[in-house]
Amino acid sequence: MTPLAVVCDWPLLRLGLTQVITTHPDLKIIAFAESVEDVLSQANGVEIILLINLQSCDQVASHQVAQLYRQGHAVIVLSASRGQSDAILCIKAGARGYLSRQCDDAELVAVIRAVASGKDYFGASLAGRSIPAPPPHITGRERQILQLVAGGATDREIATKLSITENTVHTHLERLRRKSGSRRRADLTRLALEHGMIDSDFTD
Repeated sequence: MTPLAVVCDWPLLRLGLTQVITTHPDLKIIAFAESVEDVLSQANGVEIILLINLQSCDQVASHQVAQLYRQGHAVIVLSASRGQSDAILCIKAGARGYLSRQCDDAELVAVIRAVASGKDYFGASLAGRSIPAPPPHITGRERQILQLVAGGATDREIATKLSITENTVHTHLERLRRKSGSRRRADLTRLALEHGMIDSDFTD
């Protein structure tokens, strides 16, 4: 079962999404919210968030994607925009999936399943176009570890703080190193800074 939350303020569209999703036993909408702020308070433990953007420009949507990305969510954007530049803004901000409003129900289900399996999915409207690589997806636990690394904590201190074993810390750090392409702890701190997971003052 893949749980997801949806940011959408159109009641009729919510109904349509529910009808599509409930026909697939491996998918479940556990929360609807009218804003990013609302979904952050309602969707504890939910990794995938479907952001419906049919009114705002994608520059606004990209800020919302970045906000969700910094909290460890994998974001899929369904947008009214047809501009490639708008899609790129959202992808650079951390979107793992992006669809235009011309997508059908099969493609919507496909993008959710792809993102749930750890892959990126950018819809047919972007096929054959140059798309930048999105930033690495950082889970909520990895984000906690990055913050502690940036604060100078040792692996043992991180384990104690998060009530996990040192071996688990090592596993998370190895995953972060693979995602960042770097081995040094200083590079992991830089990764956290670049993607807004910590403030620059945090490392002072």
